[in-house]
Amino acid sequence: MDDKPTEQHRWLQRLLGEWTSEAECVMAPGQAPITMRGREKVRALGEFWVIGEGESEMPGGGTGHTIITLGYDVAKGRFTGSFIGSMMTMMWLYDGALEGQVLVLDSHGPDHGTPGRIALYQDSVEMQGLDRRTLSSRMQGADGQWQHVMTARYRRVG
Repeated sequence: MDDKPTEQHRWLQRLLGEWTSEAECVMAPGQAPITMRGREKVRALGEFWVIGEGESEMPGGGTGHTIITLGYDVAKGRFTGSFIGSMMTMMWLYDGALEGQVLVLDSHGPDHGTPGRIALYQDSVEMQGLDRRTLSSRMQGADGQWQHVMTARYRRVG
């Protein structure tokens, strides 16, 4: 194949490296957020894909492990990827676009407030210079309103 890396692929390469994180997560509407700390190592798979492997504290104790894959599909003109975690049975599939310097990733998953309902989720990755980034997650409720789910702040190690 004669595929060449694009500007979008180069944007993803900015995620490479080792990171520490501190996340605030809302487990249920009306509850106070909880804070979890973790680490993530993001590596390249060639010039087109990045893979992040993370671990973080879990509410109630223990350690959760996650894997995120991100790439850019030139034919579709969209970012694509997946997310899995040791604490869940679902694989989240991403479809997204860059909005300025923010990568907005759409996905679908369970609405924990309405059993049986599938909700739209958005994860937004914002680069803040070379050594900081933020991941924010939100869910669209049955009423169409967006609800904040989680914010994680990452700092590059070393």
